[in-house]
Amino acid sequence: MRIGELAGRSGVSVRALRYYEEQGLLEADRSESGQRHYPESAADRVQLIQMLYSAGLSSRTIAELLPCVDAKVSTPQSRARLAAERDRIDAQIAALARTRDRLDAVIACAGSPASGCAWISGQDVAAEASHSATP
Repeated sequence: MRIGELAGRSGVSVRALRYYEEQGLLEADRSESGQRHYPESAADRVQLIQMLYSAGLSSRTIAELLPCVDAKVSTPQSRARLAAERDRIDAQIAALARTRDRLDAVIACAGSPASGCAWISGQDVAAEASHSATP
């Protein structure tokens, strides 16, 4: 399939597909005129790349892990890398949950004028930020 069709199927821009190719994440055959042609499996590959990006992995990390995915081989190094990424994501989830809980408290407090809404000081915010930064 050509690049425009892959973009349409995967919901990713043509520009993003070119970037993935530049980063070594996606491969295309070239026609004599230089047009990119992708296999049908490219749409699944793009979905995987998008999922890994949305999880916060860098293109460099994705490029390091994709050969293991392609070969269906798990090495101690790839498992350790994936575990480290999972731990990073878990820390982000925990920080986001704390932030959501604080927002819920502010919303609940602000919803009732009689409640005497508590003020969240800059020190509280700074303490939360430093707590969130430590794994």
